[in-house]
Amino acid sequence: MRRAIRFLGTKELNFVSGIRQDGRGSPFDNFEPATWTRLSQARNSNASDVAQAVESASGACTTTSWSTTSGRERAKILRNAAQLIRRRVEEIAELETRDCGKPLWESKGDVEASADCIEYFAGLAPSIHGEHIHQLDGGGSFAYTRREPLGLCAGIGPWNYPFQTACWKVAPALACGNAFVYKPSPLAPLSAVLLAEIFVDAGLPPGIFNVVQGDGETGRLLASHEGVAKISFTGSVPTGKTVMATASGSVKPVTLELGGKSPMIVFEDADLDNAVSGAMMANFLSQGQVCSNGTRVFVHRKIKDAFVSKLVPRVASLRVGHPMKEDTQVGALISPDHAAKVLKYIESAKDEGGHLLCGGEALRPPDTANGAYISPAIVDGCNDSMQAVKEEVFGPVLFLLDFENEEEVIHRANDTVYGLAAGIFTRDVTRAHRVIASLQAGMCWINNFNVQPPELPFGGYKQSGVGRENGTVALDHYSQLKTVYVEMGDVKSPF
Repeated sequence: MRRAIRFLGTKELNFVSGIRQDGRGSPFDNFEPATWTRLSQARNSNASDVAQAVESASGACTTTSWSTTSGRERAKILRNAAQLIRRRVEEIAELETRDCGKPLWESKGDVEASADCIEYFAGLAPSIHGEHIHQLDGGGSFAYTRREPLGLCAGIGPWNYPFQTACWKVAPALACGNAFVYKPSPLAPLSAVLLAEIFVDAGLPPGIFNVVQGDGETGRLLASHEGVAKISFTGSVPTGKTVMATASGSVKPVTLELGGKSPMIVFEDADLDNAVSGAMMANFLSQGQVCSNGTRVFVHRKIKDAFVSKLVPRVASLRVGHPMKEDTQVGALISPDHAAKVLKYIESAKDEGGHLLCGGEALRPPDTANGAYISPAIVDGCNDSMQAVKEEVFGPVLFLLDFENEEEVIHRANDTVYGLAAGIFTRDVTRAHRVIASLQAGMCWINNFNVQPPELPFGGYKQSGVGRENGTVALDHYSQLKTVYVEMGDVKSPF
């Protein structure tokens, strides 16, 4: 745990060319959500800092031949990093919990999942290849394709899954032979620096993976830098649109994993206990601050009363408290300002006819000083036109809606600008696949919710994003294809 504690109170939270250093922009404070006391201080990275990180990464790619290193060698380094993470789960999880406020048990799971992700892409690294296309004509001409790195990629991360999201972006990029510059959220800046140190300890050449701290301006500098070949962003829809517009200036590809207002549909034949467990998973992980959350829970009218009778006691019994305590199930929201926003959405839902079945109150658990806590809430009596039902709330609030038939609920589930995720609960296998095929969402679950192993591509439809993270398809987003035609005869020219 000693290494993680070195990050607390320090200003040196950039990591460039294998060493920690300070940015040269204006300072900013990072607060611990649990108590809203200052955890660390850093400086925003200005244009010079971003340029230094980009130059370091580009230079390291050239001097170390990282882009032409064999997939097997890259895989060894990735596996080493995963092993180091597993040895330090407790330490990283404590840092993560202090940085973003989620319960310690959840942070441990996130760190384990991060190691899984890196191991997964380590396994794929040696298999990255092109294809051979033979007999293009009678003379034996043929062609082949080469899967090549993009060069230098950049990522901008969120505050709700700081360590895991960094791994989701960095692991496939490194597996493909790219260098990387990562900017974490200024609300949770610490664990990305620790990840960069771990990769160097694992054998990654210094400079291949750099971290710059900063606000939106630092992100803009990264997205617009001509030395950056690709940008990956996770965050809100408005900021994602800005990143996309900025990247278009140099026609660089983007991966955007944005917001959601995902539906979870419970049909009349569902296993009620599993459906209730699914609703818990869909709404209360990370204090409800999860982009894929199924916050619109549609329950068939025939079973709604039975569903609610099982759901309410489970939600009401959730233990809200200091996230470092082992028995805490729901920790602190990321900031008092964000908590106030969530409470305002709850009030707006009540004003529009909804009523609370439980929760929805600001809390002050013991030993939490000025931290922001909200009791997990269920709002019943909802309709599709409510502001809180249409917009992303990003807090521990579940909105209940009922429905009569399949056609109706599909239409209502799809009636949103978002399309990140969706889930259904039913025992009818035919219905399950039929409904999933009709839902406009990129990540779907049947009889579960918010389960995301690294083998599965993750990303959204509509305004929930562009591109995918994880799965073999992620390699397509961090590489480019070169086609080579080989003429085996004479050139036949009409000139």
